[in-house]
Amino acid sequence: MKKLKWLLLSLTFILGLAIIGYVVIIFGGRLVADEEDMILDATTTIETNDGVTIGKLYEENRIPVSLDSIPEHVQKAFIAVEDKRFYEHSGVDFFSVARAVYRDIVAMAKVEGASTITQQLAKNLFLTNDKTWLRKTKEVMAAIHLERTLTKKDILELYLNEIYFGEGVYGVEMASRHFFNKSAKALSLTEGAMLAGMAKAPNGYSPIDHPEKAEDRRDIVLQAMEGLGVISTEQRLKAQSNPLGLDVQEYKPKPWAASYIDLVIKEAADEYQLSTEELQRGGYDIVANIDPEIQQAASEKFRNGSYFPGNTDEAEGAFVMLEQNSGKIAAAIGGRDYKIGNLNRVTLNRQPGSTMKPIAVYGPAMMQETYQPYTLIPDQKMEIDGYTATNYDNRYAGAVSVYEALVKSKNAPSVWLLNEIGVSYAKEYLTKLDMPIDDKGLAIALGGLSEGVTPLQMAQSYRAFAHGGETIEALAIDRIINKEGEIIHQAEAKTTEVFSPQVAWNMTEILSGVVTDGTGQAGAYSHALAGKTGSTQHPHVEGAVKDAWFVGYTPEYVSAAWMGYDTSDENHYLTAGSEMPTKLTKDILTEIDSGKDLAASFTKPDNVAALPKPIDLPEDITLHGNYSLGGFSLFSGSLEWTKSEDERIVYHIYQEKEGMDERIGEVEGTNEYTVKRFQIFGSSRYYVVPYDPLTKMEGQKSNTVELSR
Repeated sequence: MKKLKWLLLSLTFILGLAIIGYVVIIFGGRLVADEEDMILDATTTIETNDGVTIGKLYEENRIPVSLDSIPEHVQKAFIAVEDKRFYEHSGVDFFSVARAVYRDIVAMAKVEGASTITQQLAKNLFLTNDKTWLRKTKEVMAAIHLERTLTKKDILELYLNEIYFGEGVYGVEMASRHFFNKSAKALSLTEGAMLAGMAKAPNGYSPIDHPEKAEDRRDIVLQAMEGLGVISTEQRLKAQSNPLGLDVQEYKPKPWAASYIDLVIKEAADEYQLSTEELQRGGYDIVANIDPEIQQAASEKFRNGSYFPGNTDEAEGAFVMLEQNSGKIAAAIGGRDYKIGNLNRVTLNRQPGSTMKPIAVYGPAMMQETYQPYTLIPDQKMEIDGYTATNYDNRYAGAVSVYEALVKSKNAPSVWLLNEIGVSYAKEYLTKLDMPIDDKGLAIALGGLSEGVTPLQMAQSYRAFAHGGETIEALAIDRIINKEGEIIHQAEAKTTEVFSPQVAWNMTEILSGVVTDGTGQAGAYSHALAGKTGSTQHPHVEGAVKDAWFVGYTPEYVSAAWMGYDTSDENHYLTAGSEMPTKLTKDILTEIDSGKDLAASFTKPDNVAALPKPIDLPEDITLHGNYSLGGFSLFSGSLEWTKSEDERIVYHIYQEKEGMDERIGEVEGTNEYTVKRFQIFGSSRYYVVPYDPLTKMEGQKSNTVELSR
């Protein structure tokens, strides 16, 4: 009885321990297995509309697929070599465990594993690779938990998507694309067996680094499959006779796209609330608006240091180009040697200089009937409310047309005009252009802003002139597709009416004049281009430039180019001004034109009136005079002067009189005039003055001639 009692107590104790152990395993498995870790990271790809991948974002390079997308022979290859009893055990193969424990005890070390597919999955998902009894215990607990909560199909699917294949590749789908350039669903028996063979040691059995070992291992997998009756001997022999058949597709980062990729990442966060962390794990497919040809052309130019006129080699730049019609961002360069994560100067605020004049002063002014392209405005040094604006060359004409003031980038007229239309009125237009500013002073006219604006904002604002007065939201992303293949975000660019079509066309004509006859003449580009230059004075180095700009557009594209230093101190300054970004832009456009055949001229919309070209009045007219017999008056005088090519010029003919000279006539398109009221005796003195019918302003008078008898 005593022995029986102890036996019962022992059995009870053992049973209690078993129950406690079971409870520990069950509840411990829940503690080890974190459901969050069971959501596998997936690679986000950024690609062009043509499906060309320009970037990848990931923590683990993986494309998860369903088990149904993986051929059955591939599934069985992994089961044959990694876990023959996968469908029979409950997460742990105790026979294999017992054998492994025995060998570990004999060796007095952890020498053999007995991990099932479920255990391997548990280890890879939740644990580390250290070989300790505690880690192994946690692995068993987690494996049993997985078997209790998931189906065999779910476990196998997770395993085949989670497994590492070396080369930075995770999961069967990405491995298939990497090693064989095909989807996993197209894997052959030979190819699937090779991938299964890599599971034990992906680096050791790498078909790239160790092809012979990879082939031997593949053959072992095929033998295991035959041993399980998965394939026949004939199939095994045929598969073993095949070469590895690699078609390795190594993804190579595209440095020329780095700035654009960062722009995509920023837009995904700002517009769609997708953080970088979410992109690195979410498996999205982002279709970007990038034009690879333009992006590469601009990137190549940025590697040419001759475009960047700094006193050191560290002068920087930024360039952005939009499709004029759609507002899609075709190219973005955030720096000369840009790496992902660098300071993206496309979205960095800088002082815009005179590129601000069209959008802050002249565009808003021409929306008022009072100020049109040939309206005369003062051009003289003046002080307004304590602010004095001077022209960069300290030369003043007294009065100039709006057209000339903008083409020649005169400062004094711009400040005067901003004061006339009102700062608050001008800021209303800047807000419509998605460029709200807090500044309240007249320095706005010259781009003197407290915070500055970005190249992207500048390109976006000038698009209004290129597109009938309508601005559009500039976007880098066209659409975002989730890993289930659903379009979750489709870009819809917002448009805003800012200027009238007539003002937009007038500005296009004027800014075309900037390029052909004004401050934007640097460089060479043979087709249609309108734009404005801008520069700012360096705060520490007299005569040096801090920021240099060119913002312009063609019938197809709108662009903004900026040059300068990230830190503007006495040791960092530009040695040239806006001529360099102007030249850079024209060279990029020339490169684009070689492949896209850009338009030779702007086409005037039907709903606007043409803007006549400005009239250049001659400054050195030579007048000749004589008299002749005949005609109704018997005697007449003839005046003739230097002929001008512009037949629009009107000539006023004056006769000198005491007190005030008398205008006796005018002619247009000719260089002759007949004085019919000619004195027979005595003499009269005459001269001519050219007159501009657009600005209603006279020019310099000719020499005076005397007609006498």
